[in-house]
Amino acid sequence: MRIAQIAPLYESVPPKLYGGTERVVDGVTEELVRRGHAVTLFASGDSDTSARLIPCCSHGLRLELGVHDHVAYTTHELSVVAEMSSEFDLIHNHIDYFAFPHSRLIRTPMVTTLHGRLDLPELHEVFATFPEVRLVSISDVQRTPLRHLNWLGTVYNGIDLGHFTLRETPGSYLAFLGRISPEKRPDRAIAIARAVGMPLKIAAKVDPVDRDYFTREIEPLLRDSSVEYIGEINEKQKDEFLGNAYAYLFPIDWPEPFGITMVEAMACGTPVIAMARGSVPEVVVHGETGYVCRTMAEMIEAVANVPRLDRRLCRMHVARRFSTAHMADGYERIYQHAVDEALVLTGSC
Repeated sequence: MRIAQIAPLYESVPPKLYGGTERVVDGVTEELVRRGHAVTLFASGDSDTSARLIPCCSHGLRLELGVHDHVAYTTHELSVVAEMSSEFDLIHNHIDYFAFPHSRLIRTPMVTTLHGRLDLPELHEVFATFPEVRLVSISDVQRTPLRHLNWLGTVYNGIDLGHFTLRETPGSYLAFLGRISPEKRPDRAIAIARAVGMPLKIAAKVDPVDRDYFTREIEPLLRDSSVEYIGEINEKQKDEFLGNAYAYLFPIDWPEPFGITMVEAMACGTPVIAMARGSVPEVVVHGETGYVCRTMAEMIEAVANVPRLDRRLCRMHVARRFSTAHMADGYERIYQHAVDEALVLTGSC
């Protein structure tokens, strides 16, 4: 099948450092190429891919100094996709509702994976305007605010297990990874570590929108000698950081659509202690690959119970449900359904 992948331009594919959606796009793209599909990737020019790359800006926009309007580049990207649309059997959109108007102007069927939260009130009118768009969720719970939409299925995000090493011996520190923001609650991670008397290592980026929060709420907490702030790390560093941890803390305070860092931790054999918000109960098996908690007290109590868990089972759980192969299986089924449906609608079969 001839497939186009539309990636966000915020990061390269794969990201040089932190990046969730772009890493998922990389995983599905590489696996589809390996399976013999003709894949074209629309992404930033510094992307590294086995697919045919159509660069829509020179570098990932987050790390490109002097870029003030990301939407301008996205508009250009979509115009290029539209011009080339007849070359593809299917277009897989990863840039949210920006592509919805274009989906009406081209004949090639488009599938959109929604990677973000859907509980924001301003989204209702957008989806009401485009009820026909073909949608994929990354967890079942992600659909909750908008269950009536045209969902083709749920495909869990997958990772390349070759990037992560199983370490059967637990380390001595707690880990927090990803992004410093109010909804990710790094302050809770620090409070848990203090309560159990264990060191905490934080490997996370600070986006401009969260800079004030970091300076006001988090930076003063980093003066504690038991808390080590490492900053943003790359994929190789992530493997070592997660694999050498005692447990991974995921104390979120928002309806997390997926939470790929939980999967990455478990791939290293590191159990996850997470707040039961959003997709957490779909990703972590309580009492087997970690602990799904409803209060801070439960999270604190769970730390002492981590030695009861088998780190090998954490890795096996990821291999069964969250590999790039499993993700590609799901998308292949959805692609074929969308292509067949489009043929019926156009009267071509």
